[in-house]
Amino acid sequence: MNLDGKIALVTGAGQGVGEGIARALHARGATVIIAEYDRESGERTAASLERGMFMPVDVRERTQVEGAVAQALDQFGRLDILVNNAYPTGTPPARLETREDEDFERALTGGFMAPWWAMKAAFPSMRERQWGRVINIASLNGVNAHPYTVEYNSAKEALRALSRTAAREWAKHGICVNIICPAARTAAYDRFAAHSPDNAALMLQQNPMGRMGDPEHDIGGVAAFLASEEARYLTGNTLFADGGGHINGVNWEPPVA
Repeated sequence: MNLDGKIALVTGAGQGVGEGIARALHARGATVIIAEYDRESGERTAASLERGMFMPVDVRERTQVEGAVAQALDQFGRLDILVNNAYPTGTPPARLETREDEDFERALTGGFMAPWWAMKAAFPSMRERQWGRVINIASLNGVNAHPYTVEYNSAKEALRALSRTAAREWAKHGICVNIICPAARTAAYDRFAAHSPDNAALMLQQNPMGRMGDPEHDIGGVAAFLASEEARYLTGNTLFADGGGHINGVNWEPPVA
């Protein structure tokens, strides 16, 4: 999985799964652009990488997403690997009937439209080089329709549909598009576990491996494989990097009012 000389852009790479993926790509030789909303974490991650570069990006803003891709192309002449990981948080779990249009608009903008904007901006360069890797981060929440996160579920399942369609249409250009549904120990997971300790404990019991994954070594390694030449015949797939949690499902049901 040699990525020497490859240019990668990872959104939301200042922490969590995005940081883990960025480190895994870098460890295999890639130059990694840390496209991150939080300047402190983005700069810290970029500074820790020999070939890291920070770009401030709010994925809810189309001009910023397109601008990040344009800047990568201007500086490096190409973009080989695009990882759409960022998802703006802030909406707590709630019952379906209490959701408002704004909840869906926020989720779909950050979780679906932002990856689409980035993919569309990156496509011409990848097509010209007849080589490209797009890795989109989805979620078992959407696949299994877990309760109380309907807006998140909807955005992530829409992203999977977009990814499969892009895989179908762009395959002839040497561009592979795949999806990862991860289960990882991140700050976001720790907040969930603190809010719903009983549910978190039950989910670990139901996970065949009995643990949450490491963002770099368990999730990042899968992304590095998908980004490599080893995965050149793999496209349109959803890979569940979740310790087997998807096999029989896990019981996600945080308490709500």
